[in-house]
Amino acid sequence: MGAVGEADTEASLLRYNRSMPTATDTVTTPDGDCRITVATPDGDGPWPAVVMYPDAGGPRPTFDAMAARMAALGYVVLVPDIYYRHAGRAPFDLPTAFTDPAERDRLFAMMAEVTPERMTTDAAAFFDYLQQRPDVAGTRFGTTGYCMGGRTSFTVAGRLPERVAVAMSFHGGGLVTEGPDSPHLAAPRIPAVVYVAAAENDASFTAENGVTLDGALADAGVEHTVEFYPAAHGFAVPDNAGAYDKTADERHWQAMERVFGAAL
Repeated sequence: MGAVGEADTEASLLRYNRSMPTATDTVTTPDGDCRITVATPDGDGPWPAVVMYPDAGGPRPTFDAMAARMAALGYVVLVPDIYYRHAGRAPFDLPTAFTDPAERDRLFAMMAEVTPERMTTDAAAFFDYLQQRPDVAGTRFGTTGYCMGGRTSFTVAGRLPERVAVAMSFHGGGLVTEGPDSPHLAAPRIPAVVYVAAAENDASFTAENGVTLDGALADAGVEHTVEFYPAAHGFAVPDNAGAYDKTADERHWQAMERVFGAAL
């Protein structure tokens, strides 16, 4: 989509950000203190809660605004700093993060440190935090994520099955790999509803990967959807210049409203 569509969407998200209560807090994990942003609906609650995992660029104003839009649908939404183990790091500039060799190396090194084991211990801490909040209802939660956050959302559903009621992934990569810890192999342990929206022509999640994941979830009896949007990797995050697709973005919001509304 062009700059006009991106600007319109950013303005719309900022309106949500101003209208929904948003605060920062800290969650203590086994590895330290993780800064989080929490967006809540206007009112007293309690409401169901969702953990929203950002893409490889990490937490930033776009995700604060996306959390606020999610909160407007009636959810407490937690966005974690996925790179909190690197306290004091310089934020990534998305236009150069993948093109500048030094920044690309820094980004990929930090991404590699977000292992499945760390995803799991972090998520347990986030869920514990949400569960003790008086404005949160229930003991099972939703997860959603973008790019590497989509992989995290799906991974957590297989590793903390008793805590996750619904897991969604948007243009997530690495859901199916050749490794013994491939996220799709955990399908038999997943009681959650699963929704995966992939990007077309995405080397990190191919059409063949989609068939494999769909088959694994079907064989395990998981209520699920695996589908491909006619858009590029990064289609749902407005500050992903060149990849953002307004039509696909709105489709993703409709899917979240529908799936979370039914499962939570």
